Amino acid sequence: MPSFDIVSKVDMQEIDNAVNQARKEIDQRFDFKGTHNEINLETDAIAILAADDYKLDAVIDVLKGKLVRRNVSPKCLDYGKKELASGGAMRQRVAIVQGVSTEKGKEIIKFIKESKLKVQAQIMEDQVRVSGKKIDDLQEVIQAVKGKDFGVELQFVNMRS
Repeated sequence: MPSFDIVSKVDMQEIDNAVNQARKEIDQRFDFKGTHNEINLETDAIAILAADDYKLDAVIDVLKGKLVRRNVSPKCLDYGKKELASGGAMRQRVAIVQGVSTEKGKEIIKFIKESKLKVQAQIMEDQVRVSGKKIDDLQEVIQAVKGKDFGVELQFVNMRS
């Protein structure tokens, strides 16, 4: 029975490269001269420390630009709340979202069922598996899911016939 998986994966090497490029740009930009600004990649998040709220927003804009340039969707980032750090600085933790959450999986399955195509969808760990009798039905599901924004970057992998 033909099937495929809907996943949400991020290339961590590309994120590391984007963070390094953003760090270099921040070090060289004139509007950041004389202030302490940091951007660090952790295992599943990016820690940002900036001199003030304006600079924090500017650092995030630089990071988003570098991610887009490296073909990483900004949808994979989950922004935590801004916190006040010592000396009037601002800190923010940006989580890197990997996998399809159970809530998003249920939303995707509901959307697929509402499309009235003859396919079955089920949540398997952090992905959604869609199977059906015809590959054409599966391709229609892919097009329908691509056309709707679920708030996360989705990839379609493991197409089997």
